Amino acid sequence: MRTLIVSEFVTLDGVMEAPGGEPTHPHSGWTMEYGVPELYAYKLDEVREAESLLLGRVTYEGFSSAWPERDGEFADKMNGMPKHVATTTRSELGWNATPLSGDIPAAVTELKKGDGDPILVAGSSTLVHTLLAHGLVDELRLMVFPVAIGGGLRVFPEDRGKVALKLTDLVRYAAESCCRSTGRCPRSTPSLE
Repeated sequence: MRTLIVSEFVTLDGVMEAPGGEPTHPHSGWTMEYGVPELYAYKLDEVREAESLLLGRVTYEGFSSAWPERDGEFADKMNGMPKHVATTTRSELGWNATPLSGDIPAAVTELKKGDGDPILVAGSSTLVHTLLAHGLVDELRLMVFPVAIGGGLRVFPEDRGKVALKLTDLVRYAAESCCRSTGRCPRSTPSLE
């Protein structure tokens, strides 16, 4: 069975939207001043480890317009690996992507049943909410940055649900940068109550 890993950049107030310069938020690019070599190395290792990406449609559209123009090992891996895209509006996709439609939790369950390396989810807030609600996330990796931006799309839905994780790793990067925490989600029960 394949592991499903959700990996997100997040602010102190829980926002995951527009970390890299996307035009959807007034504080877009909020991670930029905190980038350090150790964080970049970790993200490179993370994509090296993954076999495929699972993305929501909006994140797919942003990534597929940004990554093909880039080069280097990280870009080569991002551009080359298969992508699965949760979408209700698109049936034709480029950038080595296959649409998932209909019952997304069932489709993701089928993906996870296969053999292979991890499936990596980045961005994709609506998809992440669905995956958490259906107990499909095996590992949640949050890179927490010391900034609050007052609102935006969040990792966790605003439904007062409880997400129980087991902390398995905690790393602090350079002073005034960020920290990374990793939690494992219990497999036997859904993560969101």
